[in-house]
Amino acid sequence: MKPTLFLRIASVLTFIHAVLHTIGGVFGKPGPGAAAVAFAAMQANQFLVMGLTRTYAEFYRGMGIAMTISMTAEAIVFWQLGSLAKTHAARLRPIVATFAVAYLVIAVNSWCYFFQAPVIVEVLIALCLILAIVTAKPSPTA
Repeated sequence: MKPTLFLRIASVLTFIHAVLHTIGGVFGKPGPGAAAVAFAAMQANQFLVMGLTRTYAEFYRGMGIAMTISMTAEAIVFWQLGSLAKTHAARLRPIVATFAVAYLVIAVNSWCYFFQAPVIVEVLIALCLILAIVTAKPSPTA
């Protein structure tokens, strides 16, 4: 298989991850009980930060949206790298390796602080990126 295919799969998985993160994490409603109480406390308590009044709920939402933006940008970059890999696959290895390592570290972070679903997707993304590196062959002109 070719690195372009693995980069395209990583792109689609990353985009799906971004969409589901947004639906469930950013705009999802907390469940009843302790989750609802905790979120209500995050909304109720305002504090001054760098001259502005904010709540932890606003920080939570803002960081969630920032993650969505980053993952969407990564999905686009992976798609673009897939196009470049048709002619320059070997030269892309360091860039793809950086993202592969990052996704492995993100998977560890998700394992420690979240739950299994994002871990599975993040490991699959990292695996696709690693396979893109392994299948990348030098171009004939190199």
